[in-house]
Amino acid sequence: MSKPVAIVTGAGSGIGEGVATHLYSKGFKVVIADLNPTTGEKVASNLGPDAKFIQCNVSSYHSQALLFKQAYEWGGNRLDFFHANAGIDDRQVLYDSGDKEELDDEGLLKPLNTQTMQVNLEAVIQGLWLFKYYVRRSKEAGGGKGKFVATSSAAGLYSMPQCPQYTAAKYGIIGLVRASGPVFVKEGITVNAICPAFIPTNLCPPEVLKRWPKEHITPLSTVNKAIDAFLADDSLTGQAVELSQENIYFREQVDYANESQRWIGTQSHEIWDEGYAVGKQPLKRNGY
Repeated sequence: MSKPVAIVTGAGSGIGEGVATHLYSKGFKVVIADLNPTTGEKVASNLGPDAKFIQCNVSSYHSQALLFKQAYEWGGNRLDFFHANAGIDDRQVLYDSGDKEELDDEGLLKPLNTQTMQVNLEAVIQGLWLFKYYVRRSKEAGGGKGKFVATSSAAGLYSMPQCPQYTAAKYGIIGLVRASGPVFVKEGITVNAICPAFIPTNLCPPEVLKRWPKEHITPLSTVNKAIDAFLADDSLTGQAVELSQENIYFREQVDYANESQRWIGTQSHEIWDEGYAVGKQPLKRNGY
């Protein structure tokens, strides 16, 4: 039987490198996907012959789609695991002062740079879209089940005022896995998110790392505890797992405000399913 195949984005360093190394040690063939060819090639070379570097800009759908196609073919027409890990901080701050509020030729305020949302959220959604396509086509090579993991953040459970777009994207990832996980698991695909606290990566400004108390640093080994939990349980899906220091915490969504909200959240699905099925067109809805 062929080896299981994994893709890890942002695997040239930090969390991505740690997860890729961990998966390789567990017998996976691993695609090291990263924008930086120097670090990406180095990680793949250090791992060995069952690792391959593929340069990818996840903010480009074409680039990410090409990554999946190449990885699937390199792995023997098989794909089993995808960690949507690549991320950036805010490229432009929502609170920017007046001297950074530029107007275009029509005197209209230029749009906020939302590349953070493209990389940290839209690319994750497109990654899930691509992943399920290739998992469904992996059965003949011994696959057919898949595990999708996205890197959210503790900022997706609480907030990070310095980076509001980053916070919004990380909240969005949690919503994505909680909504889609219980659906995809019916066909053998689990969808989960990790929410790390402070793990020193390339995203961290040097001045922050210099001042950060060591007792509030979460080691990369804690990430692998969550990965192992996902690998061990084919029913574990729709989970947001907080990583803090040496511990992992399975975080539940907020409780329903009242019984009406509980009914809507737990029993109204058939009504929505029937409504969306009419004419195969999405409904315009208020509230839920």
